Amino acid sequence: MSVERIAVLGAGTMGHGIAQVAAMSGFAVALQDVSEDALSRAQGQIAWSLERLVEKGRLERADAQQVTERIRTTTVLAEAVAEADFVIEAVPEQLELKLSVFGEVDRLAPPHAVIVSNTSQFSITRLAAATGRPDRVCGMHFFNPPALMKLVEIARGERTSDETHRVVEETAARMGKETVTCKDSPGFITTRLIGLLWVEALRVVEEGVASPEDIDKACRLGLGHAMGPLETADWSGLDVALAVADSLKERLGERFLTTPTHRNLVHAGFVGRKAGKGIYTYDNESGKH
Repeated sequence: MSVERIAVLGAGTMGHGIAQVAAMSGFAVALQDVSEDALSRAQGQIAWSLERLVEKGRLERADAQQVTERIRTTTVLAEAVAEADFVIEAVPEQLELKLSVFGEVDRLAPPHAVIVSNTSQFSITRLAAATGRPDRVCGMHFFNPPALMKLVEIARGERTSDETHRVVEETAARMGKETVTCKDSPGFITTRLIGLLWVEALRVVEEGVASPEDIDKACRLGLGHAMGPLETADWSGLDVALAVADSLKERLGERFLTTPTHRNLVHAGFVGRKAGKGIYTYDNESGKH
């Protein structure tokens, strides 16, 4: 099967980033969201990202224009998936919402289309069960920001076929990504590991063992991490980190129990970089301080 047309569902941070990567790799992309405002913001973010690449000499301006022209937007799901070879679900991490989307996509997309989820934690087998094509469903987890992060984590559901796995691997490769593959297990590889690291780093802070700055510095300089765990939590969103921790605790046990401070920050709306405050405080000009 040859993939030429990709539908990306959800125009948030991950969705518009995935759409940009797909368009830069030569695919025709339909980016769908229920919100016109979200689509408008996504187009602005993609334009900003492409302009940065042009300024840095990593992309010719004519090529950037072609990337923009390969992406069409719509609020209508049927329009997005009607001719798609490959559908990437990137809606918010809410299981019932994803199940509903998978059911609708199965009804509207061509029979040959592969349907993948960008979920970082939910069961691919369960999502596939919402469709009549579980053999053509797979997990395809991108990392933020998708235009820069090289890894795609592939999670095979119980009924994911070898052919579907091959198509997902080849599509990721065409996007310039490296892949790892795992079984359908809570948190897959990366979310399970980073979830545990987030929780333990927060405990170290709460117990007064070390400051957030020194924990992150230790992980960057001593463990070779590009970002420390608390910086990463703020970047991803403390609300996202809380949802991950709670979900993994429910399925894998008490070792994923997060701290009261983490929960309080989320309840106060201090969810990280996107809110201007989380574990660290941010401003638009100088970043973290």
